[in-house]
Amino acid sequence: MPTIPPERARFSELKPHQARQIAESFGSDPERYDRARPRYPDAMVERIVAETPGAADVLDVGIGTGIAARQFQEVGCKVLGVEVDARMAAWAKERGLQVEVAAFEAWDRADRVFDAVVSGQAWHWVAPVTGAAKAAEALRPGGRLAVFWNAGQPSPDVAEALSEVYRQVMPDAPASRQSTTSSDGYSAFCIRAADGIREVGAFGEPEQWRFDWERPYTRDEWLDQLPTTGLRAQLPPAKLTEALAGIGAAIDAVGGSFTMRYTTLVVTATRANAS
Repeated sequence: MPTIPPERARFSELKPHQARQIAESFGSDPERYDRARPRYPDAMVERIVAETPGAADVLDVGIGTGIAARQFQEVGCKVLGVEVDARMAAWAKERGLQVEVAAFEAWDRADRVFDAVVSGQAWHWVAPVTGAAKAAEALRPGGRLAVFWNAGQPSPDVAEALSEVYRQVMPDAPASRQSTTSSDGYSAFCIRAADGIREVGAFGEPEQWRFDWERPYTRDEWLDQLPTTGLRAQLPPAKLTEALAGIGAAIDAVGGSFTMRYTTLVVTATRANAS
């Protein structure tokens, strides 16, 4: 299995886990978030469980509305969530999930231990070394930490059309620069997560798993999910409205729908046995 090279990449000066105003902005519309955000590949969930001996108790860091948590429940796991946003936590609780409201770095595990610690689309909001150390404390020896992200890449013509809208509305945003590889935008997150795991010294060598899949979107489906991203926190309402109108027109121009190619990237490591 491939491992993540220890050499550090050049990162932006922005450290996501320090951008709390964005990290805590996603709960403004939890119903939309849960409806519009993509799930994760079943093959990923099944592999995490299969490669975690006796996996039954799962801690989901940044559980949000419970998208990943429900998938782990579907394969027989018992899931406890930790969520910094009380609005998202309340939405998940109303739907039967067990959630505790806290930043993971400050969360009190109360001597509880878990077979797996997972985090979907949220680990970049956690301080990488502190988070890995906290995960190590919460894991049984031999337990698995698995953090993962969905990275999307449309076809080149759709990507260029969407990038043109971003160039006009928010020219300094990463989305305004067309990427040729779906996982490019998440490589820094993966490297930072792996470096944090190594620095703690409580895990085996981190690995990276990759799952490729596709999802079709209509114009309305794509516009529905955009306000659930960091775009909402980065743009004032008038600019957000302008961006959504431009993106809708761009999708109409290519036929009113498109297929997003997703790559789900997983950084994972096994908790070492106690010495």
